[in-house]
Amino acid sequence: MIQDFQSFNVPLSVAEILINIIVAMMCGYFISRLYKITYRGPGYSVTFVNSMILLSMITALVLMVIGNNLARAFGLVGAMSIIRFRTAVKDTQDIIFIFFSLSVGMAAGVGYHMIAITGSLFIGFCLYMFSKSSLFESEQKVYLLQFYFMPNGDNKTPYLSILKQYCNKHEVINVKSSGSNSGKDIMELSYSIDLRNKEKNDEFIRDLSNIHGVKNINLFFDNELF
Repeated sequence: MIQDFQSFNVPLSVAEILINIIVAMMCGYFISRLYKITYRGPGYSVTFVNSMILLSMITALVLMVIGNNLARAFGLVGAMSIIRFRTAVKDTQDIIFIFFSLSVGMAAGVGYHMIAITGSLFIGFCLYMFSKSSLFESEQKVYLLQFYFMPNGDNKTPYLSILKQYCNKHEVINVKSSGSNSGKDIMELSYSIDLRNKEKNDEFIRDLSNIHGVKNINLFFDNELF
């Protein structure tokens, strides 16, 4: 009964183990280089790039350990369940690359080298073309506007007239108090804005800075901020 549940595979030779790991490493390196080329966000991490190479290699090693032994697979799941991954993945595309590295590592680990190499090249080509294409990009360019405002005590918001003048729409996404100055609270404001004319960024910042009480203006463009 136990032997029916467990399926014992023929042990791999040293050469086969090394070939599987090398193929996984090559594919992981290709994926990491592709990530570097296609990444558009502000928080590029060298550690994450290196981790993708190691992830492919480790996945291949794990698959060689499991083989076709079902009991060993359940034991590995139980052992891995004690690990808690607390690192938040900010960019959705990062998750794609993580699964990409896992997949090629699995293929290399079970000896399907052509699947690992061909899949890496074809999927990598698709990812590269999508990153260079503007077919699916939104025409709306959303900016993040951050600035400090010190109210005069009259509950007026004079900066709103500038926002209405230069923006198609504006939406408050965060308001918080940042201490006080001479007995007056300083508010830190964050707005999601859609500018009418992207060529007038400098003029928009200049007019906004001329409003009494407005300080430390920052304007960012990054889709991942929202």
